Amino acid sequence: MAGETLSRRLEARVPLAAALVVAILAMSTSAILIRWSGAPPTVAAFYRVLFTVGLLAPLAASRHGETMRSLGRGDALAAGATGVALAIHFAAWFQSVEWTSVAASVTLVQAQPLFVAVGAAFLLDERLTLPKVGGMVVAVGGAAVMSVGEFLSGTAVGPHPLAGNALALGGAVMMAVYVLAGRSLRARVALVPYVTVVYTVCAVVLGGFVFAQGDPLTGYAAREWGLFLAMAIGPGLFGHTVINWALEHVESSVVSVSLLGEPVGSTLLALVLLAEVPGRWTVAGGAVVLGGIYLTTRARNER
Repeated sequence: MAGETLSRRLEARVPLAAALVVAILAMSTSAILIRWSGAPPTVAAFYRVLFTVGLLAPLAASRHGETMRSLGRGDALAAGATGVALAIHFAAWFQSVEWTSVAASVTLVQAQPLFVAVGAAFLLDERLTLPKVGGMVVAVGGAAVMSVGEFLSGTAVGPHPLAGNALALGGAVMMAVYVLAGRSLRARVALVPYVTVVYTVCAVVLGGFVFAQGDPLTGYAAREWGLFLAMAIGPGLFGHTVINWALEHVESSVVSVSLLGEPVGSTLLALVLLAEVPGRWTVAGGAVVLGGIYLTTRARNER
């Protein structure tokens, strides 16, 4: 089909390493854009995903219409479950960025490989080996240092740092569900149809959250609409979508490790653009968390 031919041409021309670098840089801007936005977090999440769907829909309809129409009921339900998990992830994480420091929020939400390892042990019969468990213990210890250390020392950043950190971890759990639920589906369905279905379901669920909270969907300044669009183009298209593309061509463990660059990029951007200096406990604990994630991911890769 024309869509698949175009995808293969792009894949042949774009080096995987370059694609991952672009994706990490794009995703590193997400927390900054959320902080710059004055809209309620769930509204910002909703429009980010809705605008991403709007940008992908013409391509999905014109080049992948047959694949979209032939999607089986089981695959459609799996995509729906993946979209629901992604919506909860976004709702939790966007609020987390408002309540705690960018460094803490982005580092903790990237703990998803730990929960993927646990989920794979129950769902995919992967053994929880000693190196995996060791990596998890290290990461959990780092998270405790980040949260409790800053709180007890009185240097925590944000209005509700403990709650924000907890929401970031909740977002990591939902991201792990998103990865596990979508892994088999992505192996059978082309990239554009897959992400279009997932993002559409995600937008619908986020719209339900906005309605339940009673937040307005209109009346925002032009600057806000520009930020919503920037979230869709940067972290949405060039971030999440490129990562989903990369998962078809490289081991998931490699992608997971590369995602550890996002907390570093986001922290540096927050320092430069928001003048937000992470506390020593956040820096120390964050380094431990990233080390634990790396150890867990390496243990899965060695298996």
